[in-house]
Amino acid sequence: MYPDLPSTVGKRGKSIMPPDGRLVRYVVVDEVRSYQNRAKDKVVLMQLMEFDDKRYEVRVGYYIIGKLPKMRGKWVWGQYAAFIPLSVFKRLIASATRKGGLFPAVKWSNPPCYGGRSLAV
Repeated sequence: MYPDLPSTVGKRGKSIMPPDGRLVRYVVVDEVRSYQNRAKDKVVLMQLMEFDDKRYEVRVGYYIIGKLPKMRGKWVWGQYAAFIPLSVFKRLIASATRKGGLFPAVKWSNPPCYGGRSLAV
């Protein structure tokens, strides 16, 4: 039906950071992904990013199957903010937790929390 979506682990990139316009480089260290419910044309994912200065950040995003002629039938990185159903977000957190912590490469000094509560799934 649709082509396989290859892993982004190991992918390198760069970004210009506002407001000063400095260039930062990163590598995708780990990822977890899930289809958005029954929609097989949208995959949401969390990526663990390591920057050149050795700090880690998590990026939440999505891929969709392209609809415009140039990218029709191919996986395309979503260009807008990801709206993710809570059930899918919980699935991503659970997958990341099963990998050991949120991601195994990160050693938490404080566990992640939300409003003073742990993110139990």
